[in-house]
Amino acid sequence: MSDLQSDVQALLDELVESGAERGAQVAVYRHGELLADAVAGVADPLAGRAFTSDTPVYVTSTGKGVISALVHLLAERGVLGYDAPIATYWPRFGAHGKHTATVRHALTHTAGVPGLPADTTAARFADWDAMCEAIAEAKPWWEPGTKIGYHPQTFMFILGQVVRGATGKSISRVLREEIGEPLGVADELFLAVPPEELPRLAVIEESAPPMELPPEMLESIPFFRVVDGYTAGPLKAMPDAAFSNRPDVLTADSGATMSARALARVYDALLNGLISPERLREVSTVAVSGTDEITGMPASWGLGYSVGLTSSLPAPTVFGMPGSGGTAGFADTASGFAVGVTKNRISAGDFSTVERVAQTVMSHA
Repeated sequence: MSDLQSDVQALLDELVESGAERGAQVAVYRHGELLADAVAGVADPLAGRAFTSDTPVYVTSTGKGVISALVHLLAERGVLGYDAPIATYWPRFGAHGKHTATVRHALTHTAGVPGLPADTTAARFADWDAMCEAIAEAKPWWEPGTKIGYHPQTFMFILGQVVRGATGKSISRVLREEIGEPLGVADELFLAVPPEELPRLAVIEESAPPMELPPEMLESIPFFRVVDGYTAGPLKAMPDAAFSNRPDVLTADSGATMSARALARVYDALLNGLISPERLREVSTVAVSGTDEITGMPASWGLGYSVGLTSSLPAPTVFGMPGSGGTAGFADTASGFAVGVTKNRISAGDFSTVERVAQTVMSHA
């Protein structure tokens, strides 16, 4: 067992034994080699089913990094272009002044369409066509390209429709054919989970009871403000445990369910030939930065990836995507490490497990 494998395994064992995590996976690749594949805890506490390396986990926005990788692969092949209007691939999107928004704007969270209807429920969120129609009918919150504002739930629909329009296939099918199968992780890398695979998934649980915020406090948080009936954070479709375990959500193209091993494999492929070195530099370098209109926090985006992933990973060579439940996928162009971190206990806003994993991995650089 390598020192990296043993150190990561020891960390996961500690987190589970202490009760900080119920179950977790970490995988680390470098130059195509799986250096660490650690797992601890249980995937389904009620059934007593153990976490294994191939257990898929619902990872919320961590999946944005995977769909971005697919967009970059298609751009590499000339199937789509970053500076083409989104409406080139999805004509309905161009309504209400959104015709100038480009694929690049979508990747950098500057398209100006961060919200879904405020009354969106989990069931409606799982209806791809209904959500796409709602997004097509939305008015931009700012002129595309002029401001940065995290697109928490529209990102997957917008880029999914771009991929669908460019290829004529669903985003889940294209992901499987172009990335999952070639990389050997098709059975661990899903947007829409095939129904027959649902029993394999980790069961998501809350780390603490969800906070109930009073209406006046919600109104003061940019994430929850309502513009023309749309909000970036629909309260009936927030990714809590109940939402994350729904079969209709898990089997929808707007989802993201994967193992840490599959996640790390995608980032390793980005570093090692999935796209050209020139495109990798463009993808992983800051394209836009400033104060985010939705989160109110400083943001630095490459093409689909946060650059300098968390406060403990401010290095400009690190790019990736975290998810609201405390998962993440990232890579470091300097060391060559590609890392996936998944877990089934939601820790909204708490990325301490990701940060501890990152510190452990980077100590071996």
